[in-house]
Amino acid sequence: MTADDSYGRLDDDDYPAYTMGRAAEMLGTTQGFLRALGEARLITPLRSAGGHRRYSRYQLRIAARARELVDQGTPVEAACRIVILEDQLEDAQRITPSTGTGLAPDPRFAVTRRPRRPSSDFRK
Repeated sequence: MTADDSYGRLDDDDYPAYTMGRAAEMLGTTQGFLRALGEARLITPLRSAGGHRRYSRYQLRIAARARELVDQGTPVEAACRIVILEDQLEDAQRITPSTGTGLAPDPRFAVTRRPRRPSSDFRK
């Protein structure tokens, strides 16, 4: 790979351009937090030839969203699950074309919600 090839790949969101230390610095977090995201399988950094973790811009955006949730008090495992579901929803919305027909949803598939009981009604 030539230097020209490397520069062209920096525009690629999936190119693992950032070391763990640089990624943690950019996110304002610790390397341990990034390791925790890896253990929770939210992001899986690629490894350099020397075995060092390398992160892409896409992975940094995912990690930043997880950090927002954790900073709000969400446990790391729950934050990871939320981010995964948000990402899946975004993918589904992107690949599902909007028909723009203005048709109402089919009532056979409507989700009905039951009224919530006050918490004092629940038995232990």
